[in-house]
Amino acid sequence: MATPLSHPQRRPPVLRQAIKIRRRRVRDLQDPLAQTAQELEPPSHHLSPEERALLYEEALYTVLHRLGQPEPSHVREASELLQYLQEAFHMEPEEHQQMLQQVQKLEKPIFCLKATVKQAKGILGKDVSGFSDPYCLLGIEQGVGVQGGSPGSRHRQKAVVRHTIPEEQTHRTQVITQTLNPVWEETFILEFEDISNSSFHLDMWDMDTVESVRQKLGELTDLHGLRRIFKEARKDKGQDDFLGNVVVRLQDLRCREDQWYPLEPCTETYPDRGQCHLQFQLIHKRRAPAASRSQPSYTVHLHLLQQLVSHEVTRHQAGSTSWDGSLSPQAATILFLHATQKDLSDFHQSLAQWLAYSRLYQSLEFPSSCLLHPITSIEYQWIQGRLKGEQVGCGGGRSVGQAGLREAAWPPVTQPRLCAALQLEELTASFSKLLAYGLSLLRQFRSVFPLSVPDSPARLQSLLRVLVQMCKMKAFRELCPDSTPLPRLVTETLRTGTVQWFHLKQQHHQPMVPGMLEAGRALLSLVQDIIGDLHQCQHTWNKIFQNTLKIDLFSMAFLELQWLVAKRVQDHTAAVAGSPVSPEMGESLFQLYVSLKQLCQLDPGPTERDGVLALDGFHRWFQPAIPSWLQKTYSVALARVQRAVQMDELVPLSELTKHSTSAVDLSTCFAQISHTARQLDWPDPEEAFMITVKFVEDTCRLALVYCSLIKARARELSAGQKDQGQAANMLCVVVNDMEQLRLVIGKLPTQLAWEALEQRVGAVLEQGQLQNTLHAQLQGALAGLGHEIRTGVRTLAKQLEVGIAKHIQKLMGLKESVLPEDAILPLMKFLEVKLCYLNTNLVQENFSSLLTLLWTYTLTLLREGAASQRSCPLASSRLKTALQNLEICFYAEGCGLPPAALHTNTFQALQRDLELQATSSRELIQKYFCSRIQQQAETASEELGAVTVKASYRASEQKLRVELLSASSLLPLDSNGSSDPFVQLTLEPRHEFPELAPRETQKHKKDLHPLFDETFEFLVPAEPCQKDGACLLLTVLDHDTLGADDLEGEAFLPLRSMPGLTGPEEPGEVPQTRLPLTYPALNGDPILQLLESRKGDREAQAFVRLRRQRAKQASQHAPRPGR
Repeated sequence: MATPLSHPQRRPPVLRQAIKIRRRRVRDLQDPLAQTAQELEPPSHHLSPEERALLYEEALYTVLHRLGQPEPSHVREASELLQYLQEAFHMEPEEHQQMLQQVQKLEKPIFCLKATVKQAKGILGKDVSGFSDPYCLLGIEQGVGVQGGSPGSRHRQKAVVRHTIPEEQTHRTQVITQTLNPVWEETFILEFEDISNSSFHLDMWDMDTVESVRQKLGELTDLHGLRRIFKEARKDKGQDDFLGNVVVRLQDLRCREDQWYPLEPCTETYPDRGQCHLQFQLIHKRRAPAASRSQPSYTVHLHLLQQLVSHEVTRHQAGSTSWDGSLSPQAATILFLHATQKDLSDFHQSLAQWLAYSRLYQSLEFPSSCLLHPITSIEYQWIQGRLKGEQVGCGGGRSVGQAGLREAAWPPVTQPRLCAALQLEELTASFSKLLAYGLSLLRQFRSVFPLSVPDSPARLQSLLRVLVQMCKMKAFRELCPDSTPLPRLVTETLRTGTVQWFHLKQQHHQPMVPGMLEAGRALLSLVQDIIGDLHQCQHTWNKIFQNTLKIDLFSMAFLELQWLVAKRVQDHTAAVAGSPVSPEMGESLFQLYVSLKQLCQLDPGPTERDGVLALDGFHRWFQPAIPSWLQKTYSVALARVQRAVQMDELVPLSELTKHSTSAVDLSTCFAQISHTARQLDWPDPEEAFMITVKFVEDTCRLALVYCSLIKARARELSAGQKDQGQAANMLCVVVNDMEQLRLVIGKLPTQLAWEALEQRVGAVLEQGQLQNTLHAQLQGALAGLGHEIRTGVRTLAKQLEVGIAKHIQKLMGLKESVLPEDAILPLMKFLEVKLCYLNTNLVQENFSSLLTLLWTYTLTLLREGAASQRSCPLASSRLKTALQNLEICFYAEGCGLPPAALHTNTFQALQRDLELQATSSRELIQKYFCSRIQQQAETASEELGAVTVKASYRASEQKLRVELLSASSLLPLDSNGSSDPFVQLTLEPRHEFPELAPRETQKHKKDLHPLFDETFEFLVPAEPCQKDGACLLLTVLDHDTLGADDLEGEAFLPLRSMPGLTGPEEPGEVPQTRLPLTYPALNGDPILQLLESRKGDREAQAFVRLRRQRAKQASQHAPRPGR
């Protein structure tokens, strides 16, 4: 028997009364924070043995009386499902077989097909108007299988319902007038006995009523409608038109089907007759198991779901894996069959899944993300309003009216409505309990989700997502309207949990032995744990709460914990202040101070909080302990330095590290002092300045103490040493240690942040006070270290200076037959050995200082030797070679002294002197004329007068042609105010032109501007004319009859640039050359002085006499100023 579904539009009175009861209970459960003393006990999911037996019977019955084709992902074999049930219920094989036999003896259920005719589309229009008034006849034909091949079966499939199914088993839908796309949405429950030979039949008809011809003509719209009028005239009055049928074999159906079926014709006319949308579900009625007869279907399904999910979770835990919320194919198949056979609605299935999962989550360990799908399902069903259609269906499934209830042997209608209200009550309680349980987990999230477990952040985020999603549900808002907003609940929960965590930590660190020192250590451990927790909140937890609920966990935890810490630290420091601070207590207080600074550095800032912090100004609580901190810092460093020096053997650490172990320990001591200063970082500017002064003073004092100790250690190790090399090695290490110490001391301004300190104390101290105090201390210490280093380097240099002086003295006393390169070889070998040794044992800075001292001393020795060997070119040549090689040695390809340090004024002067002293006399004469040619080129003034010449060289004739044109502006050297000038022409140097005698012009009487216009030719090859210093010397003289001729001046014309000398062509027109007259140097020329010192060289002496004569003449007739 089939009954259309009813759709009530408002809640029954019993349901409204139950909701009121539920709301009163919600008000009792909505404040889970009040239960801080004891956590909520999670609901138990375990069944009693009797309940388990009934549920097992229900599950076996479901599997044994399975209907329809299996779903693609479901298990087909019943044996596999039975085996799974035995494992899930922990049944022994004997007990399982006994239960299975009992279930097989139970009465079979009534098999039903729940068919829903939803709609149709594209059907034929049978009325004159082009539309139809469709309705459906449906039923189940039993005892005849519909086969798809034989003509007989084909004929039976096209038979109409009224001809194949008895009238009492035929059901009819409503008539939908004037449409081609009717919508019915009517459900019918059709009983059948054997699914293998039963088929579902549906015929669709067009309802026809008796109308007059006038009415039909009024509905006529086209010629097609006119043909319909003639066709109807031929049939019986009131006869309905056939629109099509659907025939489906029940054994081909799955448990649930939902699809469009084509409407088949009875004849071949109009084969395309549209489609009909049908939903099928194979269900049971009057199931024999005790659970089905005594409990609502929804409750039984809930218990079965809990049992199977519990088994799934336990099985994954046994395999050391986490359950992801997916059921196994066996469990999914059994639950699907049970829900389908019991005709459970989607809402009830979602509700059962939510209740089962939320309860099991509170007792079993599985990811909270498994709750998201049930939440989504509940919310979808609630928004769709499915509950309204379920309010009278406590036993499961959509209601089929009072007749359907009576057929299912249900209680009166009042009880199902009350069941629906109780289900809402149960849903409300599940929301409240899960919220309370989730908040209890959040209150203890530090221990429930420890970061030592890798997936803890993900699990916490999943829990928050579940709570957020649940509180956003429309169902939650309607069922729990008075619930506090989730962010506020979570914030208060986290605040309470933070305070509880602090007290647990404080109790954990409670000292076993009473005493202030033990209490300080316990407090320090507590603060360090708090810092670690805040770091976790800042870098891990805060992101999760911020992204999920916009809750700043880090700021909240910091504010709560800093108040709790401040109270305990203030009490502790106040108790300690009443007695002298011991070194152990001072160390404990310092560590506590540093930890509090680290805690305050985590302050999220004023924008995240209101008012001041309880830890603001906490440094004042530790002010009495500062002297003990500073004294201990110095004492520890001093003891470490003394121990380091005492254990130092004064040997380099390695080839690259040339200082000893004590220098490394000293650097570590100073680094520790700087680290202590940075840790202290006293907030008060004036006090911070005084503390920094103390640190600098102690550091400088340690440096000087170290110098004294390391020198004493060197003397101690050198005492009794016969090997002077070993003593030198130790001296090198001592110097290197001091140099390393100087480098470390020089970094104090950076390590102690003097710039930042100067900015802080600028408004407190007088201008220049920091410079006069800190920098003065530092410079004094550096000066002392520099003096000690220079003293050590000077001692090493003196040991080498003796050897250098000895070798240079031997160099100058060697025989003339020894070449300069061989003469300097002993000196270079000596320096190579000694300098390589010192370079190996000294750091670069000290080695450079040593080289500077040795270079200065060596230059002094060479200068003295050059002065003593001035007249000996051979000795000077050796000294010159020595200087060149020493320069290369001390430069050492860039590893020694830089060029700027080598090329001092002393070096350059010595280089010039030796260059000249080692030169032959003829080369010196050549250099002299080079300098005079240079002087001629640089002279522009004609205060002595000038001569004008034209000179060229004819290579073909090897003749030098000189036309002396004139002289002008000569000096009046006679008493009559005039002169008798003539010009002497000489090719210089004389040793290059030995066969050419000087030439002279005619003498002009009383003429200061003589016009000579004379030509001279010199037969001379081109080669000597092209040498450096080769020139035509024009000497202008004033002829005196009674005495020597007076010098008017000299002019030098270089031969190298003369036309015709370099090119192959003969010179053409030769230009005039005007040469200003010059005088020799009045103060003496160094070349002439050097030539004069060579007494045994006649050529040099003759040249010097001539040049001295010219200089003497020049000095007698020097021009007056202003001429």
